[in-house]
Amino acid sequence: MSKYSMAQVVSLTGINSHTLRKWESRYDFLVPERTDTNIRYYTDAQLKKLLNISILRSQGVRLSAIGKMTDEEIHKMVEDALIESNQDANVNALVLSMINLDEQEFDNIIKSQILKNGILTTFTEVIYPFLHKVGVLWGINKIMPAQEHFVSNLIRQKICSAIDLLPIAPKNAPKIILFLAEGENHEIGLLLAQFIAKQLGWRVFYLGQNVPHDNVITMAELVKPNYLLTFFVTTTPSAVEEKVFKLSSEAKTPLLFSGSPINFEPNNNMVTYLKSPTDLITILEAELSHT
Repeated sequence: MSKYSMAQVVSLTGINSHTLRKWESRYDFLVPERTDTNIRYYTDAQLKKLLNISILRSQGVRLSAIGKMTDEEIHKMVEDALIESNQDANVNALVLSMINLDEQEFDNIIKSQILKNGILTTFTEVIYPFLHKVGVLWGINKIMPAQEHFVSNLIRQKICSAIDLLPIAPKNAPKIILFLAEGENHEIGLLLAQFIAKQLGWRVFYLGQNVPHDNVITMAELVKPNYLLTFFVTTTPSAVEEKVFKLSSEAKTPLLFSGSPINFEPNNNMVTYLKSPTDLITILEAELSHT
């Protein structure tokens, strides 16, 4: 059984700590456990219940009504609510389906969002925030590698299928090289960037994961792209900073990068940190308008 601190539950559910404490004092369905030093923690079952409650609350269901429901009734109402729910609710539902290894539920949520909002909005407003929460769980060792691989492969299949449906850009379109540096293997963000760039009409040169530094430089010399783009999972700022500036200076090409939170601000106009897919879309659209 996993144990989650209040800060971790807040990050995963979107329910703030003040609200959690208030619910604890008013309702008996949420009674966190306590350590020997009297610090609150929440169990797997409580996290799942709070994720479900967050979904129902986003649909306007009163907490007093939720408190009277059985777990089965809550699950049924959540299932019905997801048809018309907002993005935050669906993100939490994806977290639940991952924890439960429920491929059918995961697939249902993604398909319904694509039908309702389109592929790009689903990727940027549902899958991207979901991956952030997966990163939170991964960082605090609350999911097994098998769970992370399970959802990563499902998402990878969806993105690759969407990419395959896009046309190849004309030869005079702006060009971008996408790659992961040596030692970097988490490809989902890079695939999402490939979809965004191709949909906007860019020529994409996708090199994949764990690409040697010299290969990137050689490709930049051959292709002469408008941008390079990469992602880092590495959280050591000095290590990332060294790689970023070495790449941009030797390739003589503007570099876009993203991934795990980075604790330094690039002071070089050849390097841009992307905080979200929206940042990437803004940059690529601006470049298109100048060509």
